[in-house]
Amino acid sequence: MSGLFEEELEGADPLEPAPADAPLADRMRPLRLEDYQGQAHLVGEGRILSRALAGELSQSLILWGPPGVGKTTLARLLAQASGLAFVPYSAVLSGIKEIRELMGRAAADRQRTGRRTLVFVDEIHRFNKAQQDAFLPHVERGDIVLVGATTENPSFEVNGALLSRCRTLLLEPLEGPQVVTLLRRALDAPEGLGGGWQVEDGALERIVGATDGDARRALTALETAAALAGDSGRVRLEDVEEALQRKVTLYDKSGEEHYNVISALHKSIRNSDADATLYWVTRMMTAGEDGNFIARRLIRAATEDVGLADPFALRIALDAGEAFHRLGYPEGKLALAQAAVYLARARKSDAVYRAVAEAEQDVQRTAAEPVPKHLRNAATRVMREAGYGEGYRNAHQDPGAREEMSCLPPGLEGRSYFRT
Repeated sequence: MSGLFEEELEGADPLEPAPADAPLADRMRPLRLEDYQGQAHLVGEGRILSRALAGELSQSLILWGPPGVGKTTLARLLAQASGLAFVPYSAVLSGIKEIRELMGRAAADRQRTGRRTLVFVDEIHRFNKAQQDAFLPHVERGDIVLVGATTENPSFEVNGALLSRCRTLLLEPLEGPQVVTLLRRALDAPEGLGGGWQVEDGALERIVGATDGDARRALTALETAAALAGDSGRVRLEDVEEALQRKVTLYDKSGEEHYNVISALHKSIRNSDADATLYWVTRMMTAGEDGNFIARRLIRAATEDVGLADPFALRIALDAGEAFHRLGYPEGKLALAQAAVYLARARKSDAVYRAVAEAEQDVQRTAAEPVPKHLRNAATRVMREAGYGEGYRNAHQDPGAREEMSCLPPGLEGRSYFRT
């Protein structure tokens, strides 16, 4: 271990080409900024990383984005441009002992040579609090520039102390034309599939549609399809379909995408967009989301967003949850989809939702005044003698009570919560 670190601190090449027998996605990793696809909002001229890519990297970074969008490649390009000693580090394979040893060597290397070390940590969210804390003093002293890559929301997965010392950058999924460019380059490049390939119309677009802007998945699918094509030199659509088998939807039932998609479903219902609602609920079900969780969110939408505009919507949502509980997948998905579309098409009112929120504020900020005596139940003689029930007017026999008798505590008399 120590020998490896000594070699890396002396200057590992961050952009060393992958071996000829490496997977296609590794062989096609861009070695120049000109070949890097996507993230123009970060690497374009005048953008936030333009100076860092020109050799002026001074701040630690957290690169946050979905898989296969170029986080590792971007870190390597930054390291190459900066001229810093480069140490790639995996949170999956390493522990606290290795971190402390590396930090000590980085500090010693800076003291000896004056040069800082760029430590790239892949999957940084997999480190626990103690492991993340081990970086803190060295980031503060400037012994290292930390570049962490994560697919999870760093607000939840990276310690606040470490996060405050880094700049968080969001990387976006690659767009379709960008992925097609990568695939065509892989077909022709000597380090890729070597050229001479013909591609049936629609084959590359099919890969793009099935891989959700993930370049690694797209290149892996192309490599598999080419292997299936054999010596024919022609990648057919059926080869691509065989390589893809079944699309694995980008969705993490316990991570960031879980919350993004359920938010999209709820807000599509609120916006009365039945088509978007059907898409999001289908995407969740296809990815294997627990149908009971979906049903609970539909029940919430029925009470929060439909409310009294269509009281029957709550019954629809409850029945859908019961149907799924009895049927499960795949039969139960129709009940969930039907309820979701019903809620999207229903009239909307959040009057009760807003009224409850205002009432909760008053409960919290005002004293818990005694119940007015005229509203108390006079169940015994002693209670009647104490004035319980005195002055109460039954609105069925006395219609004027509705306007003339207050039912709120004196301190809140006249307060209005429910407004249609």
